[in-house]
Amino acid sequence: MNRDKVTRREALKHIIVLPALAGALAAGEGAIADASDNKRQFRYQDHPSTKGQKCSGCRFFRKPDRCSIVTGTISSNGWCIAWVRR
Repeated sequence: MNRDKVTRREALKHIIVLPALAGALAAGEGAIADASDNKRQFRYQDHPSTKGQKCSGCRFFRKPDRCSIVTGTISSNGWCIAWVRR
């Protein structure tokens, strides 16, 4: 029997099950982290990105110093990986 051939079932199992398992593990890891401060999760920094993107130009920014995604007080000149143009 030639084990070099992969069946459709085996391929689908690896394509679907493994990423789903990785996602479930990542979700569990997030639950362990302190939900009251997610700045580290979103790589928040209190200065603009190297491309000049900053919180004041993001659709999630809420004046004067809040964000819909990142918890806590933030700088209008800050930036995180969730940044989306306003």
